[in-house]
Amino acid sequence: MSSSHSHKHTDHSHSHEAGEHHILPFDVYLKVFAALIVLTVLTVWVAQFHFGAFNGVVAMGIATLKASLVGMYFMHLKHDNKLYSTILVGSVGFLILFWFFTFFDFVTRVAEKSTL
Repeated sequence: MSSSHSHKHTDHSHSHEAGEHHILPFDVYLKVFAALIVLTVLTVWVAQFHFGAFNGVVAMGIATLKASLVGMYFMHLKHDNKLYSTILVGSVGFLILFWFFTFFDFVTRVAEKSTL
């Protein structure tokens, strides 16, 4: 009876291999934290400049980089099933596409008002 119990235990441990936890060294977390701090300072510094129509693009670019670091390391997407990363990247891609169409619509409306 104990052999069947150990066999069940072995099967149970194999079923969790796909969701295995990856423990990263503490210095990796410190480096990611330092990168997030640097990117936050960069965000504040860049906000002092006027890039015209590209203000949103610059801000969202830095924010996307910060969100990517959080997702990859703190949410462990880097070591998880690639399907989750694909879903995340696809969602962000569609969000950027929707922003592009909204921005394009906004620019054409501003141009129409100036000609009236």
